[in-house]
Order: sequence, then structure tokens, then C-alpha cells
Amino acid sequence: MIRQHDFQDDIDAISRNSAIPTLLETITLATGMGFVAIARVTQSRWITCQALDHIDFGLKPGDELEVESTLCHEVRLYQEEVVIDDVEVDPIYVNHHCPARYGFRSYVSVPIYCTDGSFFGTLCAIDPQPRTLKNDRILRMFRLFAKLIGDALDADQTLATVEGELHEEREMAEVQEQFIAILAHDLRNPISALTSGLRMIERLGVDDRALAIVGLMRGSVNRMGLLIENLLDQARKRSGGGIVIDRAPSHDLAPALSQVIAELQAVAPKQPFETQIDLPVAVNCDVARVTQLFSNLLSNAVTHGTQNEPIRICAAMEEDTFVLSVANSGEKIADDVLPVLFLPFKHQGAHASHNGLGLGLFIASEIAKGHGGTLEVDTTDARTVFTFRMPQ
Repeated sequence: MIRQHDFQDDIDAISRNSAIPTLLETITLATGMGFVAIARVTQSRWITCQALDHIDFGLKPGDELEVESTLCHEVRLYQEEVVIDDVEVDPIYVNHHCPARYGFRSYVSVPIYCTDGSFFGTLCAIDPQPRTLKNDRILRMFRLFAKLIGDALDADQTLATVEGELHEEREMAEVQEQFIAILAHDLRNPISALTSGLRMIERLGVDDRALAIVGLMRGSVNRMGLLIENLLDQARKRSGGGIVIDRAPSHDLAPALSQVIAELQAVAPKQPFETQIDLPVAVNCDVARVTQLFSNLLSNAVTHGTQNEPIRICAAMEEDTFVLSVANSGEKIADDVLPVLFLPFKHQGAHASHNGLGLGLFIASEIAKGHGGTLEVDTTDARTVFTFRMPQ
């Protein structure tokens, strides 16, 4: 946008304040003055910021007067207001060049200061007829309005600063999200290469010890892949794309859940699992997404549950609702953590160092919502249970 004036920021700041026209109109009604203005006054400039003109004085926002030809110039120099009831009988200004030049008999100009004490300009008024202005109530009104204008200017500046910082933060956040999305996407290829390499090693007929190591490595690679998918899902959601859910009736969910358990067992071989999966009918869901949800819940249970205490897994149909639960022993989730448990990048309580990016439960909850279901937690001193319910 082309700037119309080198003091356009000041002009705009005054024009943005919806109360200014009311203040100016109030002055004209209270005093009878025909022209009222807010002027930006510097050592060398007098600029109209806003005006109410009932006498065709002819100034509009952006118009200027020679600063030395105005009495506002003296207000700025001496930091004192100027008030004239009738210039023809005023002992100080009767022969002053300013009234003669602009054709007024009554005049008032009150300084406007910003809250830091700096001089902004004046609230001024003129009229070709004499007016009673040297009145305590009138002058108090002018001073109050001048202070309100100064406070409003500072509030406007603060708002502009905050909006600028917010804009910069949003731009930075967008760049970071783009970086995360690109990074996560590009990491898929090396993860796929590692997975293929481990599969080839297993086919070479290595001994049991090497096979166990390969199993541990496969579990780690799978968890890395899950983290990458979580990052991509978070990036999609932040960009407005959301998590894509492709539901269809399938008998593949039970073996997919069992595969997740096997992968986690390879990572935590000493962790006991008690599993009850009873899905004799097709489940209407996005199998890959529900598997991702389950993997996040199970990883969370392994990380935060009491070691060597069994993690209980149950997947079944209850009438027309699919129910999946993961229960682990361990400390109760703190009350102050529960409200943010399913929010991204939040660490849970005393185990913050083991939480990674804090995306697992968030992504799980988003997958649940995408299926029209719910993900809830019930936590006590004895156990913590996450339950996913999905209507069919």
C-alpha cells in the first residue's frame, strides 16, 4: 500500500479510535466552537489528524498548516494550554498574527501527551465568534479528552506491537511446521530401508541371538516409524487437513493388533502382556489408524506402567460398539495433568523425560474422534486404563 502521508501512522491511529468523533462532537455541543481538531504537532510540522468542521475552515486529515503560524506551536514550546474567549479584548493575543490570519475570535488548545510524557500534539478548537472558554468545567473537559486521546494512542501502539509480534510468531510457527512435515516425510525412506534390511537379515538364517537382536532393532524401527507418522498427522491437522480416516468393514483388525503387541514385546521382552482379543465379526474402521491408536496407547503403557507388572489388553464388540482398552499398573496420573493429557507437546508429570514429543495420546484421541468415537482415561493409585469406544 502506498503511504499517503509521512505521518500516516499517527493519522491512522487517531482514525481507528471510534470514540474520537464523539469527543469532538461533545466539544462543539458544550462550547459552541465551530471547528475542533486533533493535530500532530512537531517542531516543524502541524498536521490535521481528525477534525469536525461546522464553519468550513477547510482542513481534513492529512492537511497541514505552517506550524509557526499556529498557536499550537506555542503550546508545544511552552507546554501550556492557550485559551482565548475573545481575541479582540484579550490583552495577550489582541495583536497576535495568528487570529488575524485565520479569522477566529475564540480559541483553545490543550496539549496531548503520551503516557511516557512525550508530546504528541494538541486538541484545539476555533470559532469566528466569541465563546466562553475560560471556565473550569470547559477546561476540565478539554484536559480529560486530551488525556483520553493520549491513552488511546498508547493503547493503539501496544496493540500494533502485539499484533506484529503475533504475526511474526505465526510465520515462525508455519515455517517450523513445514520443516517438521518435510523432515518427517523425508525420514520415511531411510526407515523403509532399515525395515527392508532387517527383513533380509532375518532371511539369512542367522542364529537365535542375532535374531533376537534383529527383533529388538525391528521394534525400535517400528517405533521410529510411528513417531514419524505422528509428526505427519500433527502437521496435517495444523495445516487444516486433519487426520484422514478411511473406514471399511474388515477382519484384519485382530491380527493387526496382535502384530503391534509382538513388536512391543520385542522392544520390552521382560514386560508381560495379558491379551484378550475377541473379534469374530468384521469391524468397520480404518485398520491402519486404529492400529496406530493402539500402538500409541500400548507404548504409553510400557513407558509409564510399573515394570514387570502385566499390561492388560482387551478388544471386543459390545453390542454395536467396538471397545479397545489398555490397562497398566503404576502411579496415578496427576490431577493437573489430566486436562492436558490429550493435547500435543505436553509432558505428563514425573515421567516427562520419557514422553518424547507428547504426540502419541493426542494422535490417538484424534483418530478416535475421526472414527466418531471416544478415548477416555480412568486413573487410580492402582492402575490406569485407556478405553477407546467406536460405534459401528
